[in-house]
Amino acid sequence: MKVGNKLTIQIVIALILGIIIGSVFNLMVDQTWVQWIDQYIFNVVGQLFLNMIFMMVVPVVFISIVLGVVNVGDPKMLGGIGLKTLAFYLASTAIAISLAMLVANFLNPGEGQSQLLDSDEVSEYRETELEGGATAESINQGFDQTLINLIPTNVIEAMGTQNMLQIIAFAIFVGVAIIANKDKTSGIVSLFEQGNDVVMWIVMAIMKYFAPIGAFGLVATAFVQAGFGAIQQLGMYFICVLLVLFLHLAIVYGSAVQFLAKKSFVWFIKNFAPAMGVAFSTSSSSAVLPISLETAQKNLGVRKSVSSFVQPLGATINMDGTAIMQGVATVFIAQLSGVDLTLMQMVTVVVIATVASIGTAGVPGVGLVMLAMVLTAVGLDPAAIGIIIGIDRLLDMTRTMVNITGDAAIALLISEQQKRKEAASESQA
Repeated sequence: MKVGNKLTIQIVIALILGIIIGSVFNLMVDQTWVQWIDQYIFNVVGQLFLNMIFMMVVPVVFISIVLGVVNVGDPKMLGGIGLKTLAFYLASTAIAISLAMLVANFLNPGEGQSQLLDSDEVSEYRETELEGGATAESINQGFDQTLINLIPTNVIEAMGTQNMLQIIAFAIFVGVAIIANKDKTSGIVSLFEQGNDVVMWIVMAIMKYFAPIGAFGLVATAFVQAGFGAIQQLGMYFICVLLVLFLHLAIVYGSAVQFLAKKSFVWFIKNFAPAMGVAFSTSSSSAVLPISLETAQKNLGVRKSVSSFVQPLGATINMDGTAIMQGVATVFIAQLSGVDLTLMQMVTVVVIATVASIGTAGVPGVGLVMLAMVLTAVGLDPAAIGIIIGIDRLLDMTRTMVNITGDAAIALLISEQQKRKEAASESQA
């Protein structure tokens, strides 16, 4: 079952209708009937779709990773692909946040708006999120603990909490064990292959019958609650983030696809559009992962052995869109506070945001937790996040789309490199 152009058009139309209707309803958000429609129609439809996708995330990731390892066949080759993938992801994230800070320092989105620091949103964020809350705990988690947490102590718990890095680690162990016992495990491999066919059929059925209406519900309720009102006050910040997201998408990913993968970037965007549309509506890299995998494999021709390893890893550690938000927001808040960031502080932001992206859950709003960590590291008040939280949901939709597009671009790049390497070996033989 292939993700076709017809479904892409349906999703795009649903997104546009969701934005328009949600924005109109936002003007009447105090009306009881608008709140009822938002809560019982838009929200219910959107959350049902989101839950159906989340339902498939763990089985898709686990089965895909195991089969990816088995299909690679050679643990040494798997290690090479893993190191190459990690290097690409960390490099693109570092480029993303550097580009964000460069553009933000040029456009000065926070200049002359210091009064925003005295807003009620800042006080409310400090009281509800920072004083003894989960955000503070996340800020204090060290890199050593992140490494320790790679290995699950309870696999069932890891799957129940959708801890992607731990699921990936366990799946790699299972895949390597199957390779090591390949004379005895043909039945298990067949079982995983059949399981993959089943879960992917369910994913594509969800896409075919529920994606357009689900995307409409998620986008409509997001715009009913946020609307464009908050953008007026934070217009330059909003424009700055969107501009850098577009530049990173076009320049960095475009160059990777065009020159390294040797494929047309227009072709890439056209064929990956269905997954991008779902990413925009869900604001979750993890939720869109099953669709992202299927779209990359069927529409872009990415090898399953590469896609099933590279993209799930990317959904956890490749947060370029989130890094862009953090870079712009850090400069924005520093300008509001009258602080000129030194070169060393900017380097610190790049390093911390890049490292912090490893192991971050691919769920809506997680970028704000990471931003609090970055602001604390350079001596800025993390409570200032309250200023941007009103429009973060709208930006989160766009940066999630950039995140998963980056995952697919790297998967395509590595897949094409593997094909060329094998072709060269065959020609020499």
